[in-house]
Amino acid sequence: MSIGQGEFVSAAREVIDRLVTTQREPIAAAAALVADCVLADGVVQAFGTGHSQALVMEIAGRAGGLIPTNRLSLRDIVTYGDAPPDALDRHSERDPAIAHRVYELAEPRESDLFVVASNSGGNGSIVEMASLVKERGHRLIAFTSMEHATAVDSRHPSGKHLHDYADVVIDNCGPFGDTLLPMPDGGKVCAISSITSAFAAQMMVADACARLLAAGHRPPVYLSANIPGGDEHNNALEDHYSGRVRRDP
Repeated sequence: MSIGQGEFVSAAREVIDRLVTTQREPIAAAAALVADCVLADGVVQAFGTGHSQALVMEIAGRAGGLIPTNRLSLRDIVTYGDAPPDALDRHSERDPAIAHRVYELAEPRESDLFVVASNSGGNGSIVEMASLVKERGHRLIAFTSMEHATAVDSRHPSGKHLHDYADVVIDNCGPFGDTLLPMPDGGKVCAISSITSAFAAQMMVADACARLLAAGHRPPVYLSANIPGGDEHNNALEDHYSGRVRRDP
């Protein structure tokens, strides 16, 4: 197989088609949880590490997305906590203990919903956050690759994965290792999970907004800050969630 943009587009379309074909039901179920959260005056708390932070940014604080959303990150222990900048390294996502501090700093309410993203679903901070979320009585939506997650051991002491705790699991349909195009030396190139997870997230938002409209509730949605009136619109709606949602520069 040759490598180029055409080959990537063809392979990516196959994965996206598989996502759309197989994940409509879990995406609809996830959307119902999101709509219920908004109607209960809750906030969608989104957490991911590594490249799964792209899914967090897709859900929280972007044009066309819901305003009652919050980005959670390992960096929160430095940005909002008292940890020194050198407290984090590239292996911090494997540490279960850090999830407790991230959760505490978010100060979630009982009505808040959690969305946790991890392609492998097995790093310590991810699994611990999922366990903690369920222990505290929140609903949990997981974005993960079931092919990858079921092929690798968990790094969490429990031996469990993210999907083991979730109320709804959305499979991003990414392959083991996340990459699509084979290289001549046996490796692979071009990742897909960020694309399919973002696609699924927007499907979820669309269904959630449809549910809110059907319930007679105008969805609290961001306008682009780069169009006239965007800031005014967004600031007015954000005021309702003052102190509960963060918007980093």
